[in-house]
Amino acid sequence: MLSGIMLLWFVLTAISVLFVAIDSLRTPESPVLKWGFVLLTAYTGPLGAFLYVLGCREPLPGLHERYTAVLWRQVLGSTMHCVAGDGLGILVGAFIGGIIHLSRPAEIGLEYLLGFGFGWMIFQALFMKASSGGSFYKALKNTFIPELVSMNYLMAAMVVVTSLGMSSIPESGNPLSMTFWFLMSMALLIGFIAAYPINWWLVSNHLKHGMMTVRPKATSGSGDTALEAHATSAHATHSTPMASHDSGAHEDKVTRGSIGVMVIVSFIVLGAGITFALGY
Repeated sequence: MLSGIMLLWFVLTAISVLFVAIDSLRTPESPVLKWGFVLLTAYTGPLGAFLYVLGCREPLPGLHERYTAVLWRQVLGSTMHCVAGDGLGILVGAFIGGIIHLSRPAEIGLEYLLGFGFGWMIFQALFMKASSGGSFYKALKNTFIPELVSMNYLMAAMVVVTSLGMSSIPESGNPLSMTFWFLMSMALLIGFIAAYPINWWLVSNHLKHGMMTVRPKATSGSGDTALEAHATSAHATHSTPMASHDSGAHEDKVTRGSIGVMVIVSFIVLGAGITFALGY
């Protein structure tokens, strides 16, 4: 029965990824977030496609800014961005760990390093450096803490799910089996759910961005229309790119102390998840 469920899941996932990849071409969203939804759908199947339609797809022409301004959609964009980047690194780590038969602690460590490294340095800092004035170094600095906190919640949930699955489902630890990829999909799905609340806090306190709107900007002149790539914040309060913790722009919203507490809590959650995974 499980084989039939997995086969259906992967068929629906392939259809969902194709739909999101094609349909997002006409959605006035940041290219990075479009790719994020494609990756999220590859991880979470039809649920990812559902979240794309519900949270990002423009319902009617000209309404994307207003549609995505709602806080829960902003948080959806933030969480999806995190899971898409981190998840790719985690999957690579799990695949390598399974192929070379790493010990469970070493595999978890590899997954964490690759997940955080790819999510932070590539998907956040490199792809979104325009939000930091085009400076890669500044982008690394501004996105480090938000990415770290979000990654800790994602990883904590994932290691619990994968440990439970690998101990009870045959072949789920073999990267060459369909069961392995199904289990990783379920782990990423649960990880997404676990990371959503902390992303709500991060977006609400201007430490992460949410959805954005990118439209061609028409400029009139001597009979011709020039098109210029134009990024518009979906909502000034919630989609502002990560502000530097050194700036006083949002001191009334968040303090270094509260950020420190959230970092500590995230490591406690991560530690609890890893402890369970290693002891199960």
